[in-house]
Amino acid sequence: MELVNRTGVQEFILVGFAVGQQERFLLLIFFAVLYVVTLAENLTIITLVVLDTHLSRLPMYILLSNFSWLEICYVTTTVPRMLFDMASPYGIISFNSCFLQFYLFFSFGNTECLFLSTMALDRYLAICHPLRYPQIMSRNFCYVLVATGWVIGCLWHIIPVVLISRLSFCGPNIIDHFLCDPVPILSQACPPLGIAPIVYKTFMNAVVIGNVSFVVLSYSVVTFTLLKASNQGNRRKASSTISLHLVVVTLFYGSVAEMYLTPGGEKQSEVTKAVTLFYTAVTPFLNPLIYCLRNNQVKEALGRLLKKRERLQRRTMTV
Repeated sequence: MELVNRTGVQEFILVGFAVGQQERFLLLIFFAVLYVVTLAENLTIITLVVLDTHLSRLPMYILLSNFSWLEICYVTTTVPRMLFDMASPYGIISFNSCFLQFYLFFSFGNTECLFLSTMALDRYLAICHPLRYPQIMSRNFCYVLVATGWVIGCLWHIIPVVLISRLSFCGPNIIDHFLCDPVPILSQACPPLGIAPIVYKTFMNAVVIGNVSFVVLSYSVVTFTLLKASNQGNRRKASSTISLHLVVVTLFYGSVAEMYLTPGGEKQSEVTKAVTLFYTAVTPFLNPLIYCLRNNQVKEALGRLLKKRERLQRRTMTV
């Protein structure tokens, strides 16, 4: 992937948030703590799934462990750079670093869309076709879905990134954002912009609209199936799981739609920065709490792991 701009621009300046020095320091501390806690939450889920023999065999937790790793990659793409800029007088970022962040940010975002669709498929098969679920959602098929999500997600935005990087940039090369987002980058480009904005919009809309449609259709069928279910206990348990999934989907797609799919989403302001900050830093923190850390199976796995650790410590002390 060759990144070349016609005007030889070497760097951009990320404006960040229009706040005072004291507020900037408080934001720095808050998001640093949030970042560390987010990493700890997601690493805990990955560790539990890898070490617990019961969870590691379940397709849903194979998906969730990969989803947790994705969240770590996603939040690391933006938050450490944002914290660095908050601690420095000027948020100067090189041209190549800016477009690398742009590419990674959207690649992981695309992958998250695909993972949310995969988890919707998993819940659809588990609830609507429970007898065939073990045969269809085998571990091998689950790994194929995960690998497909990673590959498509990482390849999908290469063409828009390359096209935008080859535009001419008029300056003053100041990006009114805390990350290298395509909308403010395109605002720095000299006309004519050619097909780059159209290609970017087409690729973006295809991912979001396609995956949202699939998720809505899947959960609509699941909801209809649950309403017809006669077993109240199973229906209550499945409804609880589905509601948690829907919260994650709503948080992610709601903020993405506000930022990229609505007409007002292209107008950079402190509001749009806050929306971007929500789905780049806050949702990766909330998702583990919603998906796993309140899940009984995860709590049981954590208990088994702690008991196993206690037994090992006792054996070590005895020896």
